[in-house]
Amino acid sequence: MAKTKEKEIELKVKAEKISEEHLKELQGIINNINQTQINIGKLEAQKHSLLHDLAITQNKVSIFQDTLNKEYGNDDVNIVDGTINWKEDEK
Repeated sequence: MAKTKEKEIELKVKAEKISEEHLKELQGIINNINQTQINIGKLEAQKHSLLHDLAITQNKVSIFQDTLNKEYGNDDVNIVDGTINWKEDEK
């Protein structure tokens, strides 16, 4: 029969807490994560508000195009000088 060797195992005392230095470092890292998440939330709320404003403004453009069509018969206008861009067959 084969002999079995006994292994020596060094038992460490289980720590109750981490060191004060490690605790402060861990708290700093977690605080950084939390602050970053808060900032992302603020940016997302701002983005949502801006997208809402954009949708309202795009609706205003659509309403104004209807006004131009009723008034001039065309809504294709050069926004620099105000000339109406008529198609060749519409002149």
